[in-house]
Amino acid sequence: MRHRIRSEEALRDWLEPTADESAAIEATKGVFQWSITPYYASLMDPVDPTCAIRRQVVPLTDELLPDGIGLEDPLEEVANSPVKNLIHNYGDRVAFCVTSQCAIYCRYCLRKRMVGEAEFMMRKDELREAIAYIAAHPEIRDVLLTGGDPLTLGEANIDWLLTELRAIDHVDIIRIGSRMPVKLPQRITPELCAVLEKHHPVWVNTHFNHPKELTAEAGAAIDRLLRAGVPVGNQTVLLKGINDDVGTMRALCEGLVRMRIRPYYLYQAQLIGGTEHLRTPIEIGMRIMAALQGTLTGFAIPRYILDTPYGKVPLTRDYILGRTPEGVAMKTTRGEIWVEANPAPEDGALPEVTLPFFGSAL
Repeated sequence: MRHRIRSEEALRDWLEPTADESAAIEATKGVFQWSITPYYASLMDPVDPTCAIRRQVVPLTDELLPDGIGLEDPLEEVANSPVKNLIHNYGDRVAFCVTSQCAIYCRYCLRKRMVGEAEFMMRKDELREAIAYIAAHPEIRDVLLTGGDPLTLGEANIDWLLTELRAIDHVDIIRIGSRMPVKLPQRITPELCAVLEKHHPVWVNTHFNHPKELTAEAGAAIDRLLRAGVPVGNQTVLLKGINDDVGTMRALCEGLVRMRIRPYYLYQAQLIGGTEHLRTPIEIGMRIMAALQGTLTGFAIPRYILDTPYGKVPLTRDYILGRTPEGVAMKTTRGEIWVEANPAPEDGALPEVTLPFFGSAL
């Protein structure tokens, strides 16, 4: 963490930035955070600027192009936060953003608005206020610790948080969302695993996007979690030019299962400002999923979903209605109609539908 790459000069120890990358590093200062761990930098191709690892973390000037769709908070998390950094959008579940810090800053991050920003860091009294809210709402049985990355906290703080949550009778499950096994697997120490093992059931969902990330170091980190009794799932984001083809996604899913990680979700990329160049049409994702079906064992196939302010929507024809002039229309699990702005593919777009204005959410 202390040796993270935060400047063009430091980046040049690992690769020769393109003119666009150099311009973007300068132009995004004060707009989007960026940093890369030396471990993750070692996975980047120093010659190929289209490298799937490099494109996830090195800024491009495309991030500053006008983006008529891009939003700061597309899931309306702030509106669903009764106290600071606690998101209560599902009756029995909360997402608890216990820190705004990450080891690296992914260019497509859902929480670009908060990651790395001091105003979203949590003081002890703010953490206590969120825990008190959970304790006062007996319908909450599942707590997701997220951020930022919760595993940037030290063992003592993680132990304190888990102890406080475990003292609440109605909290059954604690989940941790962390990309540490991918970007800094050395963080998954025996000491950390011993803390997690004390507070079961604790689940970890991590975030591998590409087969190149499935290294021996990452495998050793996952093995330590599993031996501590922590089940591990994976949430991948579908990203243009990074993993939006059948071969890459199949290799990723096969490699995850080989490491004993359950492919859990394949997320449609969110409409975050500065990410238009990374967003793939929903139809492309549907084709990838169709190609995986029948060619991989069932538990190796993730669910393709879109997160919306009305909850997660499976991106299958059971829910998708078709295309409108505004984007792809779908039914949500809460009975709403949601239209997701989405680039049309060059061929094979979904059929067009006409929706009544009443009851639709755009």
